[in-house]
Amino acid sequence: MSEEIECLSSRVVYQNRWLRVREDQVRRPSGHRGIYGVVEKPDFVVIAPIQDGMVYLVEQYRYPVAGRYWELPQGSWEDTPGADPEALAAGELREETGLVASSIRPVGHLFLAYGFCNQGYHVFHATGLGFAGEQRDAEEEGLVAKAFPLAEVEAMICRGEIKDATTVAVWGLLKMKGLL
Repeated sequence: MSEEIECLSSRVVYQNRWLRVREDQVRRPSGHRGIYGVVEKPDFVVIAPIQDGMVYLVEQYRYPVAGRYWELPQGSWEDTPGADPEALAAGELREETGLVASSIRPVGHLFLAYGFCNQGYHVFHATGLGFAGEQRDAEEEGLVAKAFPLAEVEAMICRGEIKDATTVAVWGLLKMKGLL
């Protein structure tokens, strides 16, 4: 697939261990020039751990929006950005919920916010769950994991209690694929 917008130059304007922000000078097909600000982040995983009509969610404080919210377990390994998505899913599931799954199946890949960010996420459906103990890191301080009935999660989404767009998108994808 050819690129419709040509990058004339690019410069990194900010970088840390989690992300990089660059500003690109571009030319559109009409010849009009402009800029794009792009946030570069490695892909992450989202896991839907479901068993016996229950789904496990995690609640944690999200600093940018100053609040605690329920969401599906998700994450990335900043120190291993090219990690195998299935291994990452198994690791994040164990880290955040203490669960291990006998089956972790890929469901799809979505982009987080492709209007300004290149980050995508791999969606996994985890079943055959057993508790093996949490392995949380410092960034997950205060994280809570809890099982909810599927109908309650759907009600929480409809009431606006679950605000994580990734969780809502994954829920819809799971429903459309007949996994809920």
